[in-house]
Amino acid sequence: MTSPHAPSAPSASAAGSWTLGDLTVHRIGFGSMRLTGSGAFDQGTPSDRPRAIGVLRRAVELGVNHIDTAAFYFSRLRSANELINSALAPYPADLVITTKVGPGRDPSGEWLSATPEQLRGQVEENLRQLGRDHLDVVNLRIMGGQLPAFVERFGALAELREAGLIRHLGISNVGLDHLAAAQRIAPVVCVQNRYGVGATAEQQAVLAACGEQGIAFVPFFAIAGDGREGGPAERAGEESAVLDIARAHGATGAQVRLAWTLQQGEHVLAIPGTGNPEHLVENVAAGALRLTGPELARLAAC
Repeated sequence: MTSPHAPSAPSASAAGSWTLGDLTVHRIGFGSMRLTGSGAFDQGTPSDRPRAIGVLRRAVELGVNHIDTAAFYFSRLRSANELINSALAPYPADLVITTKVGPGRDPSGEWLSATPEQLRGQVEENLRQLGRDHLDVVNLRIMGGQLPAFVERFGALAELREAGLIRHLGISNVGLDHLAAAQRIAPVVCVQNRYGVGATAEQQAVLAACGEQGIAFVPFFAIAGDGREGGPAERAGEESAVLDIARAHGATGAQVRLAWTLQQGEHVLAIPGTGNPEHLVENVAAGALRLTGPELARLAAC
């Protein structure tokens, strides 16, 4: 029997909501990359399949209705899309699944960059794996290259949107010039970029531009931090500030990083990923954590 004094489970709704086009999502979502195992990109140890499926189902129970994935999230024995399909299909009516195309991996795991003509195949691969007849949101993830190549690829995705295979479009790993170019072709509902405590001025500028245009900004690696090439002392100072604030709130450092990210704007979403059910609960609970003005300023100065 559950104790009447036992703490209630956190809910993703505590973080508030935002829209991706006409799709409303809670601002705390879930990233599926880590579900495939410790070596999602290096073919390392595969994850425990029943545990991964349990994490996905628990995420939905906690109110998560925004899941980020990609067909290229796979390890030797696991595919993120297959796990999502097995765990959650038939999908809840309010669940939004966002995927990304551009990069790809052949069956051996070697990386490739899709041509505009190959993007349709990547979209169809996601459709097959997820068991969908259309994709809610597709991000074009770039891997470098010149702006004209980006424009050509985004134009190809816009055609697939017109054909009904994609509902909404987003872009990932981009700058302000990419955002402006994409908006001239088709509406952009989200930008998914690296961002976290210690973000650069360029990263902040993209976040601000998204806010001004009503576009969702969806950081990846928000818990890991920006990963900038600072010296050990600089990084140590950032971690010290995070841990000091975490102790003041009885929270974890990861929760503080997520809370800080969400408080950078109402249009900012979070998609922390984990294969650990305890970490999942902690990540969702971070949506209810509110940092004070001085705490936000201290972290902004890192």
